[in-house]
Amino acid sequence: MCGIAGCFGKKDETTINRMLDALSHRGPDDRGVHSSKNMVLGHTRLSIVDAEHGHQPILSKDESKGVISNGEIYNFQAIRRRFKKKYPFRTHADSEVILALYDQRGPDGVRELDGVFALALFDSDRNTFMLARDPIGIKPLYYGYRDDVIYFGSELEAMSLAGVEEIREFPPGHYYTPAGGFIRYYWLPKVDKRPLAEIEAIGIRIRKTFRQSVKKRLLADPQVPVGAFCNGDLDSSIIAAIAAREMPGLHTFVVGMCDEHGNEPDDFKPARVAADHIGSIHHEMTFSESEYYEALHRVIHKLESYDPALVRCSVPCFFACKLASEYVTVALTGEGANELFAGYNYMKRFPLAQINEEGRRCIENLHNINLQRIDRMAMYFNLQLRLPFLDKEMIALAMKIPADLKIKEQDDGLKIDKWIFRQAFAQSGLLPDEIIWRHSGQSNSDSVCTLLGEKLADKEIDDEEFARLRHDYPGAIINSKEAALYFRIFRQFHPQDSILHSIGT
Repeated sequence: MCGIAGCFGKKDETTINRMLDALSHRGPDDRGVHSSKNMVLGHTRLSIVDAEHGHQPILSKDESKGVISNGEIYNFQAIRRRFKKKYPFRTHADSEVILALYDQRGPDGVRELDGVFALALFDSDRNTFMLARDPIGIKPLYYGYRDDVIYFGSELEAMSLAGVEEIREFPPGHYYTPAGGFIRYYWLPKVDKRPLAEIEAIGIRIRKTFRQSVKKRLLADPQVPVGAFCNGDLDSSIIAAIAAREMPGLHTFVVGMCDEHGNEPDDFKPARVAADHIGSIHHEMTFSESEYYEALHRVIHKLESYDPALVRCSVPCFFACKLASEYVTVALTGEGANELFAGYNYMKRFPLAQINEEGRRCIENLHNINLQRIDRMAMYFNLQLRLPFLDKEMIALAMKIPADLKIKEQDDGLKIDKWIFRQAFAQSGLLPDEIIWRHSGQSNSDSVCTLLGEKLADKEIDDEEFARLRHDYPGAIINSKEAALYFRIFRQFHPQDSILHSIGT
């Protein structure tokens, strides 16, 4: 997990170093810059793999090629074994296999990467370069042009320092070269028209695929501590349970806000049940109303969005990352489960024929919504989050499972979300039944955060200011006083019109 910035078409070290200054929170362990007559690559590093020798940019032996990357390549060891006789590896870092693939396969070699990444690569022999982003868009990447020079970076705030005409989001599942333009190398699997039918066989495939997905995300140097969020729901708890069997002494984390009567967050008790069952070292943290308001400005600043739904869920995420960062460098989280297995309550009102398509639509939009939230909040605290549900194999499997097994209606009319995923692990012994079958509705902390946002907006934004903001910024989506409040805060940190045009809220 790192920050990258660079440009092609000019040796603009001054701008790239300014951009790296704005990305220092993403990589406190190291910083590197490589430049030539018409390009600059810059990198700030949070050391996860090959902490001693993984300095970036990583250059080829003759320095004719080089790469910077933000993310993790989970199959890098297999790629190294394939090319060890053909490519002279100089480090044990996972990112170096990108150079080996490019050397042997050209830009199209990015298809063989199993991981999450945003990368830039130069090839001075061919006078070219490439940019690429992982299939789902888990790692952020933005770009823009100034005087025919392309600048790129990991965050909007850094990009604003480049003075580009317009900041654009680099599309997930694509790579770019000057000769070929944008090339799409990954397509989200379509919903299978002839889905799997046998429940026991589906359960076997879910268990096997998901266990492998969790295990590959435990990749790190031995000295890098790894943990997992565990808020007592099925999604995070099953990840923590699998990880705990692979890593004794796993740290788990839950945060929440007490209600107006002082009652503890409703996630705490089931989280303790799960943590006791798997034997993790469990940590809890409550935050107060005043702490919520204090964090709000920092959240909107780093989130780089003022969308109310995104801001609300980012505040608990902010505190969860803060807590986890005190004990670990890498944490696993359950993001993506609701999209894959129809876990959102509103999906229960959909006709069965539309549920899988709706889930697929949600996955396509994750890159600039929830994935932006977890990236920004985690990196603020130098924490890397990993998402087993959003593995390519898990997504492909989920698109083969019929909707009536994801939301299963009982004889009494009750609809159980994520039914097939629950059923797959019900007899595994990984978790108690009360966690496996726990209702995955909105937590009390989420409800409290929603009420606090609305309460503050009513206090801070009067009708006159609400109308003025809507009039002065017709391109912004300000459809409530809460959105107006968050937009006003957003403007304090991001006044540039190029950012306002690009955020897509």
